Amino acid sequence: MMRDRWIFVVACALVFYGNGAGFIESFVNYPSWPLIGAGEFIAYHQFISPRVLAFLVAPALLGTVFTILMLWARPATIPVWAVWAAIATQVVVWVSTATIQVPIQIQLREHGLSVGLIERLIETNFWLRRIPYAICAGLFLWMAARAVGEGGQRRTV
Repeated sequence: MMRDRWIFVVACALVFYGNGAGFIESFVNYPSWPLIGAGEFIAYHQFISPRVLAFLVAPALLGTVFTILMLWARPATIPVWAVWAAIATQVVVWVSTATIQVPIQIQLREHGLSVGLIERLIETNFWLRRIPYAICAGLFLWMAARAVGEGGQRRTV
């Protein structure tokens, strides 16, 4: 069904977009924070935060919504276990974000530059967001190969 394919295509695009945006945040933005002057850090953080929400968090959240929709609507050749695995990796990312990274970001916003907090952000971000989300992208790549290679035949659970 065409709807199933479009739900998959949108989910896949958002997961890959989120991975790219997340990698830029992780490997370009966060490591540069200690170079920002302590006097300018809070203003910088206040400037960048809404943009990160709009251009990284919102698309990634939408990607999770579309991944969940794939439980009911996906190309026939994509097994449900692969969708559940993708959801599981995204749950790790969101739980980590809510319980570890957001509290660090709040401390940085309220108290300013802290190299120790930035180092903790970088470390936890790598293991609890970048690795799981990269695994999710790998799952989507595998699902895309199945969907393209088999032409979307009828699904078997």
